[in-house]
Parts: sequence; structure tokens; C-alpha cells
Amino acid sequence: MELEVLKTDGKGSGEKVKLPKDVFGAKPNEHVVYLAVKASSANKRQGTASTKTRSMVRGGGKKPWRQKGRGVARAGTTRSPIWVGGGRVFGPHPRDYSMRLPKKMKRLARVSVLSDKAGNKQIKLVEDFKVESGKTRDMVAILRSLGLDGRKTLLLLPEYDSLTLRAARNIPRLQVRVAETASTYDLLDCEWLVMQKGAVKKLKEVLTK
Repeated sequence: MELEVLKTDGKGSGEKVKLPKDVFGAKPNEHVVYLAVKASSANKRQGTASTKTRSMVRGGGKKPWRQKGRGVARAGTTRSPIWVGGGRVFGPHPRDYSMRLPKKMKRLARVSVLSDKAGNKQIKLVEDFKVESGKTRDMVAILRSLGLDGRKTLLLLPEYDSLTLRAARNIPRLQVRVAETASTYDLLDCEWLVMQKGAVKKLKEVLTK
């Protein structure tokens, strides 16, 4: 599959780049993508929710009233789960939610999403650029030229660039990632994938090891 490299003004540069088939032309594996997104979400969980069982709640050692003769239900403690102020039955306790996926599965998940985006023509390729001014309005102008103003977009850079990141960080529905660190969730959670020309080479290096 070939894509024309666009200029930042939205016009074609006349140059075409062939996307590597083993990265952008594979058969998507939906289950592996699901596992990768599940792991990504699980690894963000703090797992610090905690409740007290009846044995952990302070007090309740004394029997509140005698066993028989009062005409009310018997009770042995004021910390029973059916009492206000009592313990919690089967409540949450601190736990580790993290999931680990094999490297090959992580790689396959990213390749699957990239191949799906390519198959659905949701990828735009642009020349390598830097927003030297670091100004939001300059990044907005580039997006508008590419016809992506207001669209949920992921921009992949070949390398870290603080000025471009600064220009993009205040724009709603736009995320910027360095190509080699973009996760499956990042790639999946966008309507359009915009890659700088150098990012294609980076992705091939990372995903075809």
C-alpha cells in the first residue's frame, strides 16, 4: 500500500511512500487487541479500595442485650454486617490488577490496529515537521489544512519534540505520541492516524524485530 506524503498546507508533495506490508498489511487479530487494551486499562488501576470486615471494625465486643426476653431479634455484636456501623461482607480489599502480556502479543496488537487503520483508509502521511513556535494556533492551522479540525486524531512523531508537543497539548481531540512508544490503546482511540514520514520507519524498526 502506498500513501502520498502531504505537506503541512494539505497539498501533495508528489512523493509516495510504500507502507511495509508486515506492519500495515497484516490480518487484524481482534482478540489480541482486546487483551492489549484490557491490560492497558488494568495496569492503570490503583487497586487501593479497602473496606473493613466485622473483625476489623473497632468495638462491638459487648453483647448489646440479653439473649431472651426482650421480644426483639437476638444480637451478639453491634458490628454485625446487618447493623449500621457494622462490617462489610465481601467488600473490596487492596489487590494488584496488573496484567502482563508477552512482547509478541503486544507487537501483534499494534500491528493489527495499524493494519485495520490502513485498510479503512484512516491514515494520513505528512512530511516531517516541527512547530518551532510552540504555538497552539500554528498546530490548529496544520490540522485545518489536513481536513482534521475537530476530528479525533493521533499524531505520531519519529522522535520527541517538546515544541510540537507544547503546540498540541491544549487542542481537544488531539493526542501526540512518539511512534515507538504509542500503545495499542493510543492507536485504537482515534478516528484518524497522522504519521510523519519518519514515523513509518520507526514503526517498522520497533514492530518487526
